[in-house]
Amino acid sequence: MGRGRAKAKQTKVARDLKYNSQEMDLDRLAKELHGDAPATENRDDEDPFAEGNYIPRA
Repeated sequence: MGRGRAKAKQTKVARDLKYNSQEMDLDRLAKELHGDAPATENRDDEDPFAEGNYIPRA
């Protein structure tokens, strides 16, 4: 019970993905698949507790 609304939304989203053409940047996808993507998306540098970024207190 109560799953009708959630199932209807999932069906709507799936139908939108299937039938509506999504704008794809094929050059960007190719670069990402070949490993040529920029390394600026590495967020480990922002985390002070990530491995290698830990600074012990004195």
